[in-house]
Amino acid sequence: MTPAVSAEDLRRLLGQAVLARDYGFALESFADGECTIRVPFHPGLERPGGLVGGPAFLAAADVAMWLAVLTRLGPEDRAVTAALTMTFLAPLRRDDFRCTARVLRWGRRTIYGVAECVALDGRLLTHSTVTYARPGA
Repeated sequence: MTPAVSAEDLRRLLGQAVLARDYGFALESFADGECTIRVPFHPGLERPGGLVGGPAFLAAADVAMWLAVLTRLGPEDRAVTAALTMTFLAPLRRDDFRCTARVLRWGRRTIYGVAECVALDGRLLTHSTVTYARPGA
């Protein structure tokens, strides 16, 4: 299926959305129901001990899934996060990472998917299950 958005649409949304803007997320790739973003390291992401803090991973998973949903439903859709559960599997020290979200099931009112954050060397850092709701659908 052809995505309902362009790379330009997704980049514009990333630049406008307050939840994404402060992190500096960058679109890497997308397809129908899938999206990968890159999260550049900056000191504001660091927690004590020199590790990238959990909120950066949570935000990346949420934003990557939001964009993955929009690839099919279009940039005007108002789907919202209903649940996000994350398991932290490995630490990351002062480095960029990627997050890929993939929709597993498209329901009329509920959308289910997974998101995984990986280090640039390929190490799996987090695994998330994500549920999006479509109010009024």
